[in-house]
Amino acid sequence: MRYTHIEKGIFKERLNRFVARVEIHGKEHLIHVKNTGRCRELLIPGARVLMEYHPDAKAQGRKTEYSLAAVYKGKLLINMDSQAPNAAAKEWLDNGGFWSAVGQKPENIRREVIYGQSRFDLAFTLGGKPAFMEVKGVTLEKEGVAMFPDAPTERGVKHLEELAGAVKDGFEAFVLFVIQMKGVRVFRPNEEMHKAFADALRKAEDAGVKVLAYDCDVREDGFVIDKAVARRLR
Repeated sequence: MRYTHIEKGIFKERLNRFVARVEIHGKEHLIHVKNTGRCRELLIPGARVLMEYHPDAKAQGRKTEYSLAAVYKGKLLINMDSQAPNAAAKEWLDNGGFWSAVGQKPENIRREVIYGQSRFDLAFTLGGKPAFMEVKGVTLEKEGVAMFPDAPTERGVKHLEELAGAVKDGFEAFVLFVIQMKGVRVFRPNEEMHKAFADALRKAEDAGVKVLAYDCDVREDGFVIDKAVARRLR
C-alpha cells in the first residue's frame, strides 16, 4: 500500500474527529484525519507526522489538501490511515501472504461483499469453500503490546457476531488485525477499553472464526503486511 505524494509536518492540535491543525513547511494547514479513534497517545502537539497531499483537492471537491497518513511515536513510525489496512489486506491476499499463513490459496477475491444483513471487508473462496474476512487496523501500542480497540466499538462487536453467524451457515471466516507498525511482541484485545469487544472476539474464535494478527513494514510512503504476531486473547 503506497502513497504517491507525502509531506512532512508537525502536529499542532486535533480540532475534532476529522480535522487537525498541522505545520507544513512553516505554515499551518487544516488536514483531514482518516482515523476516528482517540489516538491520544499519538496525536500530541509537536509530534512528527506525515500527510498525503492531494494536488487535485479542489477538483475533487475536497475541503482539505492533506490527509493524515502516519505519525512518529518517538522513533516508532505508525501508520494512522484507517482506510489503508483494507487495501493492504487485499494486496496481502493477492500476493500470497495469506496463502503462506493458512496453507491455502484464496481465489476470486472481492472487497465490500454483502451477505445477508452484513457487509464484509473481503470475500474469497478457499479450497472451493466461500470465506469472509473482516479487517481491523491497530494503532494502539503500550510497551510492545498491540491492542484493539482504542475506543468502544459496537460496530466491531457486530462484525464479530456476523462472522460467527457466517461460520454457523457453513462459511469460512477470518478477522485480521493489521498492526500498523513494527516492534510489537504480542496482540491482545483491549479489555479495559471495551470488554464487550474482547468477549465477542473470544466467542467468535470459539465459534470457528480464525483470528489473525500481523505487524507491518511501515515506511514514510506506505506499508505492507509483514509478520505474524503472537495473540493473547484470554
